[in-house]
Amino acid sequence: MSGAHARGTRTFKTVGSAKTAGTVKTAGGAKPPKSDLGTEITASLVVFLVALPLCIGVAVASGVPAELGIISGVIGGLVVGAVRGSTLQVSGPAAGLAALVAETVAEHGVAMLGVIVLGSGILQIVLGVLRLGRMFQAISLAVVQGMLAGIGLPLMFGQLYPMADGKAPGTPIENMAGVPGLLADILTDRQAMIATLLGVVTVVLSFLWKKVPGPVKKVPAALVAVAIGIGVAALPGVDVKTLQVGDLLASVQVPGGEQFAGLADAAIITSILTFTVIASAESLFTAAAVDRMHSGPRTRYNTELIAQGAGNTVAGILGSLPITAVVARSSANVQAGAKTRLSRTLHGLWLLAFALLLPQVLALIPISVLAGVLVHSGWKLFAPEEFPKMWRQDRGEFVVMTTTTLVIVATALLEGVLIGLAAGIVLAALRMSQTVVRQHVEDDTAKVVMAGNATFLRLPKVIEALEAAAAAGKPRIRLDLTGVTHLDHACRNQVEEFTAQQRGMGLRVELLMPGPARTAAAVPDLPEPETRDPALDTGAPGPTAEWFYLDTRPLPDDYAQRSPLVR
Repeated sequence: MSGAHARGTRTFKTVGSAKTAGTVKTAGGAKPPKSDLGTEITASLVVFLVALPLCIGVAVASGVPAELGIISGVIGGLVVGAVRGSTLQVSGPAAGLAALVAETVAEHGVAMLGVIVLGSGILQIVLGVLRLGRMFQAISLAVVQGMLAGIGLPLMFGQLYPMADGKAPGTPIENMAGVPGLLADILTDRQAMIATLLGVVTVVLSFLWKKVPGPVKKVPAALVAVAIGIGVAALPGVDVKTLQVGDLLASVQVPGGEQFAGLADAAIITSILTFTVIASAESLFTAAAVDRMHSGPRTRYNTELIAQGAGNTVAGILGSLPITAVVARSSANVQAGAKTRLSRTLHGLWLLAFALLLPQVLALIPISVLAGVLVHSGWKLFAPEEFPKMWRQDRGEFVVMTTTTLVIVATALLEGVLIGLAAGIVLAALRMSQTVVRQHVEDDTAKVVMAGNATFLRLPKVIEALEAAAAAGKPRIRLDLTGVTHLDHACRNQVEEFTAQQRGMGLRVELLMPGPARTAAAVPDLPEPETRDPALDTGAPGPTAEWFYLDTRPLPDDYAQRSPLVR
């Protein structure tokens, strides 16, 4: 078979940037790579060990009982993991939503959390059925990174207090301002110092554990930190706070009529919409990232959105935490060699078995260790290295990214994302509205030539050029807009008003608008512009406007080299 014939008969749609020899990435419909049962079980155990401390830590950071975090982890495995949306992506309670959940619980109570999560899940299913899953990919990367940074920074500062067995003051700004006082308290309290050291060891292990030589580095760093914390907490004279764990089944709170009546509250509806947007975006952005980690089947975005909705619907019915896809668990799943959905589904089963059979082990875990795990997660979300990188690549996007982060930290997640989206749209509009305006004087004529997209965003530039032409003091003004590819109403109206005003003052104004127009050379015996019938022309700006012939004289030789007087 010739090369040309091969190309004509075999067309592969590749997705993502990773390349694997002998393997073609196809959009969703590829045959799953072969995998053995032992590898899938091993991978599921690795994911379980990563997920366990994260589930508990996220619950504690969210201000809800630890059992609810485990329940959400189980749902993320057994419900979301069983659906064919994404093969290797693992879901559960996410650190990125911890601050939002804590704020919601503080305002509306734990009982209302189930209704909010349930409403979000149903909305996600509707969005997936309507095939709007990829809509979330149409968000500026700068906004996404700014959102993650805005989530990660408050998470880090908020968890510094539990890491010292203390309680955070409140808002992100208050938490940041209270750090000096926190340090002073740590230095004067021996038990707080021990708890803080456990948290610091956890953070250091989280950063450095992968650099440990040998097979031991395959053990999750969080699990190692938990083991160290349990050992230290058991020592005589050590009195650090440990996790308070109750009955898993008793912690289930199915929403009742009183909770559903809260749907009449506009604040509850706003919370549902916020949870839906943030959880969906985080899950689908994570899916795109996980797809780049492996060479298996690609994510079906609409199906995955339905899967996330199904998980959140079940979580809402059980009064548990919202669920999203989580990068830490997903990357651990890929690195452990998983190839099918079995590993992520089994990890939910291991979580359920552990919580039911060994709950007493959970009560031995120091809270400061879990806070250290979340401080590391917050740093990964914040990703400070992305800011200088964005500055070098695109300073406009850097402004959008930084604005999103700062507004989230100063106000709240929803406000920050909305302002970030608005800033991204304005940036895109400014860049799409590129108008080049050149203005010069030749003999008795002041000439203005415009090209590009003339929209209201460039109106100041257009007005400046028109005023400069009028101030030239010449008896004739020539406005050549034939190079304009888009002329919106605001700019058109300004040009036509200027033309009428100058003609009213006795000046001769040649107005060449975008669109087809016939010239004197193209139509034999065409009358001079002052006396001919305007109906003979096509493309004139209006029935009463004058249409002057196109001046075919060449521009000055040095015109192309001239710098625009207006840019």
